[in-house]
Amino acid sequence: MAKKVSSKKEKPQEITVVEPIAPLDIDEAVKKRLIALYTLQCVDSEIDKIQIIRGELPQAIQDLEDEIAGLETRIQNFNNDIEETNKKMANEKNEIAEHNEMIKKYQKQQDNVRNNREFEAINREIEFKNLSIQLCENNLKKDKAHINELQSHINAAEQLLENRRKDLESKKAELDDIIKETEKDEARLRAKSIEQEQYIEERYLTAYKRIRHAARNGLAVVPVDKDSCGGCFFKIPPQRQAEIKMYKKVIVCEHCGRILVDDKIAQLAKENL
Repeated sequence: MAKKVSSKKEKPQEITVVEPIAPLDIDEAVKKRLIALYTLQCVDSEIDKIQIIRGELPQAIQDLEDEIAGLETRIQNFNNDIEETNKKMANEKNEIAEHNEMIKKYQKQQDNVRNNREFEAINREIEFKNLSIQLCENNLKKDKAHINELQSHINAAEQLLENRRKDLESKKAELDDIIKETEKDEARLRAKSIEQEQYIEERYLTAYKRIRHAARNGLAVVPVDKDSCGGCFFKIPPQRQAEIKMYKKVIVCEHCGRILVDDKIAQLAKENL
């Protein structure tokens, strides 16, 4: 039996025409600004690394210098106290000598008294002078003990001062060695930092420094990494990421306030180092 032939004709397959995507309207000035900002960030981060290599040595040196100055002042104060005490002791010795002279004088007068009343009066003067001598001698003993105590403090402070000076010399030598190893790189980086600042408008440079100062890691400009802010790691919405890639304006992270750049800007900046 013959098969029936369908009279319907097959429709031709529709072809979808894909319109070419128009190139993004990129603001070259913004792009250059972002490259300069991220280049500056990379340079400053390298300088930070050098500072970390030096560690806490500068602060340790400052602390030692302050302690040494304090010890020197303390020793000077002790010596001044000893000098004043020696003057006091000299006056007390002079007083003792004067009291002894008066006692001799009174004793001679006793040989020529006319009655017991005069004798007793002179005797009381002699007793008073002897008591004064005893008081001066007691003060002299206290002063000598005070000087010995001060001298003991001076000896301890001088020993500590000697140790701290050795520590300071060692720390300075260590810091000098590190500086010699890094000073060329640091000088080059600082020159590069100054160079990049010239390409950035004052208001953006001020904002950069403010953000950098506030951030614990010193990062003010960060790339978007795995759809997240490279500074605080909060997710960046797709629309926000698209705006970053358009280079229409400087865009900051809504969470931490850092300036955001895409991978392309980051790569161009690194090539600029």
